[in-house]
Amino acid sequence: MSFDIHRLDPAVVQHTLSSPPFVVVDGVINIRDIGGYLTQANTSLMVKPGIVFRSGEPSCITDLGKEQLRALGIKTIFDLRSDFEMKSYNIQGTEIEGVRTIRVPIVVRGFDPANVAIKLREFEQDPIKVFVEDYCQVLEDGAGSFEAIFHHLKARPNEPCLFHCTAGKDRTGVLTAIFLLLLGVSDEDIAKEYALTVIGMEPARPMLFERLKKAIPSYQDHLQGLINMGSAKPEVMAAVLDMIREKFGGAEQYFKTHLHMTDDCILKLRQNFLVDTTAASNLTTGAD
Repeated sequence: MSFDIHRLDPAVVQHTLSSPPFVVVDGVINIRDIGGYLTQANTSLMVKPGIVFRSGEPSCITDLGKEQLRALGIKTIFDLRSDFEMKSYNIQGTEIEGVRTIRVPIVVRGFDPANVAIKLREFEQDPIKVFVEDYCQVLEDGAGSFEAIFHHLKARPNEPCLFHCTAGKDRTGVLTAIFLLLLGVSDEDIAKEYALTVIGMEPARPMLFERLKKAIPSYQDHLQGLINMGSAKPEVMAAVLDMIREKFGGAEQYFKTHLHMTDDCILKLRQNFLVDTTAASNLTTGAD
């Protein structure tokens, strides 16, 4: 069974990656704007575009990519990777002139290199169940990191920023989902946004696969688990959103109990990041 049989059509990948919500930053994978989604209750409102971006690790960013990143106006990068993870994969931090990086590590038990072989066996059996459990753990163990990011967003709503983990799929995906859910984006759109990661990761698939092969000598014994672990299917996110409601009482309650945000803070986030669709159009076109 070959991992390569699951590669996507290069023409489809190229077309998608060169179109919104994806943006081009040379050397950075899976980078896109999380704005532009309409709210479910009021379709005249949308998530403010051009402010919050998500991606995979920027460790391979080129000089051109740094210029492109600065051109997006990004001033702050939030790095969700753990120290152990970066050391295990021999990844160095990235310095970009004019952009500050804030480390907000989230350690995900089972996704670290030492335990990932066990995780592959679990992913072979019931991937949706495993994703839901692991993403629940991200919401719990990553609350401190999320709190720091959302307080930054509340304080600097007009300053573009980016957050990332390694592939820009799991921790980054959970952070994106809980924010869009708080802002009132539909489950369907949140699930579709999550699924874009499959295309976003495609250019880096060989590199990510080689990294995992080194970490997991027995990977061939659990190839289907590896494929499942690298997936980002809409039905997974749909199940995760159900879990957020059942376990945490919904996004707003999660922000209150786990991120220690008041009603006023939550209201401020919504006011700052929900804009009229006409105003949002002007933001993207540069119209007065």
